[in-house]
Amino acid sequence: MLRNTKPVWECIESHKTKFFGLSDRIWGRPEENYQEFFAFNEHRQTLALEGFTVSEAMAGIPTAVMGEAGKGGPVIAILGEYDALPGLSQEAGVAEQRPVVPGGSGHGCGHNMLGSASLLAAVAVKDWLAQAGLPGRVRYYGCPAEEGGSGKSFLVRAGAFDDVDTAICWHPSAFTGVWPAASLACAEFEFTFYGRAAHAAAAPHLGRSALDAVELMSVGVNYMREHMPSSARVHYALVDGGGIAPNVVQPRAVVRHLVRALKLNEMWGLVEWVKKIAEGAALMTETRVEMKQLSGEANLVPNAPLEEAMHANLMQLGGVEFDSFDMEFARSIQSTLPPDDIRSAYGRHGLPVSSDPLSSQIYPPEGSRTDSLGSTDVGTVSWVVPTVQCLVSSYAIGTPGHSWQLVAQGKSPAAHKGIAFAAKAMAGVAADVLSDPALLAAAKEALEGYRKDNEFKNPIGPETAPPLSMAAK
Repeated sequence: MLRNTKPVWECIESHKTKFFGLSDRIWGRPEENYQEFFAFNEHRQTLALEGFTVSEAMAGIPTAVMGEAGKGGPVIAILGEYDALPGLSQEAGVAEQRPVVPGGSGHGCGHNMLGSASLLAAVAVKDWLAQAGLPGRVRYYGCPAEEGGSGKSFLVRAGAFDDVDTAICWHPSAFTGVWPAASLACAEFEFTFYGRAAHAAAAPHLGRSALDAVELMSVGVNYMREHMPSSARVHYALVDGGGIAPNVVQPRAVVRHLVRALKLNEMWGLVEWVKKIAEGAALMTETRVEMKQLSGEANLVPNAPLEEAMHANLMQLGGVEFDSFDMEFARSIQSTLPPDDIRSAYGRHGLPVSSDPLSSQIYPPEGSRTDSLGSTDVGTVSWVVPTVQCLVSSYAIGTPGHSWQLVAQGKSPAAHKGIAFAAKAMAGVAADVLSDPALLAAAKEALEGYRKDNEFKNPIGPETAPPLSMAAK
């Protein structure tokens, strides 16, 4: 029973069971970047059944969907995701690595839960608006390809958020609290080198090796690392090494580089440096290089008024309540993890180490470390709309992201409890914004203040098309 029940939370209680089913169905049909057709259809059908006006294929992305309900007033966007990861197929409910399909995909980041809870929150806000007779609109955005495909950045570029007043999101986690607004801006480029084939023994002087160019580019980027800010990162993957025949001078080779930095402007400088290195590698090998951007994401922009509202809702809810069955399964998952992974997980959130395998605490807003950062396309949204996110305890402490252990917990009772709790937190913030014009004004003022000192350039270039055939990374 809720300690201090908000009417919008009661709406979640009445709907939650069917959204647990939605999450489980999507867990059972994992789909990678831009291929989330089953998940898209499940979310589209649910939106229609719940009375939302549905828009499809936004920004030219077939698996993007948006549903809107309500009239007039502010527009609240609740963001969902439903893409999976490659190579993480795993049976549910077992604490040993046991793929369902060897080499298959799996929900190793919990996006089956993420989208389902966000859609549940949107349904609750829709019902609450109708019951309260308040002006306002709630939108659920089904956002594809967060895992390296930057779906939200394409949606931002297409203007999908131009009339939105506030955006709200969450992510499954081992702990519960406000997500610190810190992430790395990133941009991914594919470099294709073209050389000239030749017999590697009889006529090597007639060939020009594209693979040599790729290798020289990698050497150049590695030397570049010495002179980057300590928070910046560059990763690469060899997409096509030119074939498996060593007696052929490779005429074509492809490599991808992912450039990350703490701020957008810092990232653009590094991107230009990497491009120069590619041009230099082509010059040294007498090859030709083509560069194509695949994806890009901005760093997260903080919004103190919304973060305070989110923290207040989390404290009012009081943490996810787990039972003995949840604890037993989580403990069995922890038995597969190194003890250091579990201890370091507490340190990242400023919490003392506990013997409990699941957390029911709310970590303090000032407690989370921001020295170990990844990237998220929510960051791009946060530059154009006041945005807030929370993390919600849904799996065993120490569970690595993008792991089979996370997939194994993706449709557990603990995951379902996290879904309901996250939906309440997001719906609570939405209700606060819709009920309090001063909160909305403060949130907008905070974003405007940040933008005055920081220039925004969408990390997706105007000529870049959504990489609909791109494999998830």
